Amino acid sequence: MVPIKKIEDLINKHSLLEKELSSGKTEKKQFAEKSKEYADLNDIIVNAKQYSSYEKEKNELEKIINDPNSENEMIKMATGELKELKKNQEINEKKLKLFLLPKDEADTKNAILEIRAGTGGLEASLFAADLFKMYEKVSYKKKWQLELISISKSDAGGLKEVIALVKGRNIYSTLKYESGVHRVQRVPDTETQGRVHTSAATVAVLPEAEEVDVKIEEKDLRIDVFRSSGPGGQSVNTTDSAVRITHVPTGIVVSQQDEKSQIRNKEKGLKILRSRIYEMERNKKEEERSKDRKSKIGTGDRSERIRTYNFPQGRVTDHRINLTLHKLEEFMQGEIFDEMIESLNLQAQQEKLQNLT
Repeated sequence: MVPIKKIEDLINKHSLLEKELSSGKTEKKQFAEKSKEYADLNDIIVNAKQYSSYEKEKNELEKIINDPNSENEMIKMATGELKELKKNQEINEKKLKLFLLPKDEADTKNAILEIRAGTGGLEASLFAADLFKMYEKVSYKKKWQLELISISKSDAGGLKEVIALVKGRNIYSTLKYESGVHRVQRVPDTETQGRVHTSAATVAVLPEAEEVDVKIEEKDLRIDVFRSSGPGGQSVNTTDSAVRITHVPTGIVVSQQDEKSQIRNKEKGLKILRSRIYEMERNKKEEERSKDRKSKIGTGDRSERIRTYNFPQGRVTDHRINLTLHKLEEFMQGEIFDEMIESLNLQAQQEKLQNLT
């Protein structure tokens, strides 16, 4: 059951916002915020009103059904309506419970995507490059904006590490379940015996932190500058433009050397640093809140194996929800990414509902 007081509060809030926004008296800086709040409530208000009026409508229909003076046709109609009313009430209750679940404040943010080659040598770096291409294709299909922050290439077109900023609507809520170890099983091009090799890449997805989210004091930073170098130590810059930033209180270290300008490297480094500090603080709060329980899905643990990509069998398996899709090629092309994400979101919602007190 959803407390009727909470439902009535939703209906009253919607009504007040409607009056306030239509009055034309809302301050400009508050208008966008209140409009968004109103739009969010619009998605659920019909369910809330139906849920609120359920008892009254049920009692009226039961009166007709139990009234000895009611005609058979009326009783038949009222019985059908009551059955439909109860069915709708179950749907409304489920939707309202989901709507009232605690919101993750980071869901609406952009995301910083980090991919690193793991165990498996060259094959791991090639897989890291394949994963990045997959996220690029997903971004293109969804009309997201993907900005490269830093990239470290290996031989044969592989990637040791890549960091990118993904911008758009509710990006973090879509990508947050990608954090963890992605394992690949396939026959490398260099394998003459046709043996399947297993290698891995690690993905981390962080909400992009604004300056208002994390205040970094200059006194807490140690900044070292050094000369950028390309593969094999070959110099790509003749000045000390590369930057290593250490956040002393947390011990988090970020290096940035993709730009020729030391200032630009520092800006990019601070963006990554801010997001890592923000994520660390979020994880601390989440651990305090959920000491008694651990979500299978939303832990964001980068050492946890979350998915296996089996090329010989053409399947991709998400181990957290035991979902296997026999469409690996389409998945790597970004075609059925949503199918996986929707299943993960649904499972996460069900876990939260079970833990809702």
